[in-house]
Amino acid sequence: MSKVPYRKPALTYQDQLNRLKGRGLIVHDDVKALHLLAQVSYYRLSGYWYPLLDDKQTHRFKPGATFETGFRLYCFDRELRKLVLAELEKIEVAIRAHMIYVLSHRFGPFWFTDTTLFTDTASHTRTISSLMAEYSRSDEEFIRAFRQKYNDPLPPSWMMLEVASFGSLSMLYKNLNTTIEKRQIASYFGLDDGTFASWLHCIVYLRNVCAHHSRLWNRVMSIQPRIPKNPRKPWLINPLVSNNRTYFALSMILFLLSTVNPNHRFLQKLSALFHNYPEVGKNAMGFEAGWDNEPLWQ
Repeated sequence: MSKVPYRKPALTYQDQLNRLKGRGLIVHDDVKALHLLAQVSYYRLSGYWYPLLDDKQTHRFKPGATFETGFRLYCFDRELRKLVLAELEKIEVAIRAHMIYVLSHRFGPFWFTDTTLFTDTASHTRTISSLMAEYSRSDEEFIRAFRQKYNDPLPPSWMMLEVASFGSLSMLYKNLNTTIEKRQIASYFGLDDGTFASWLHCIVYLRNVCAHHSRLWNRVMSIQPRIPKNPRKPWLINPLVSNNRTYFALSMILFLLSTVNPNHRFLQKLSALFHNYPEVGKNAMGFEAGWDNEPLWQ
């Protein structure tokens, strides 16, 4: 298919609303709809109208589809992202703490700068460049105090990795030589080191999705984390589970929380969210028949 220039004009809020109505979307409150188009945007909301379409080519809506239903899906997704982001924060902090502790005790405070500990030298060089940029940008008091007192190019890992992005941490772990310590870190969280590395990558992706307010509810993930073969804690029994849907990501969070916070209330909070939005179909998130019988989800 040959490409053509984009020539669609910008529409006023009223024109946007008229277009939706013309395509069969029922709008019960024009004033509220216009307010939401102004505050949220047509394009962002369109991702939640998409499941309401009867014909994806002509953008005709199903009979009875309403603006309010699409907005309810948007609200559910917003609450889901907030919940996921809160749990990911706990998981990220725990992973940082454990990596710093294990590797610093074995290889010293500046283990992350030791090229002999890493498989890919070029990748390690890029990661160190990212760390140096993060270090120079940081205005944390403990970082300022370190700069004033010491002449080292970077601070020890227990300082540096507290101000580093989780993406940098993920790359450091992935690039580590396969050692007892690398396996030890993964084993602490119930996984083998290869699976753990792929889950860290997925956590970075998930965090970005949530932080940038992107759609999570019915997302098909571009990052597909590895399915554990011999997990050391209860995991999903279903061998055919899809690893690119939201259900798998939520299952990852549940699995990791069993180590990070055994008394978590993630299940209760998620259940309450589903209860508040009964119109949201779990199948769009990748939940399959029998999911509620999985030991992980009990």
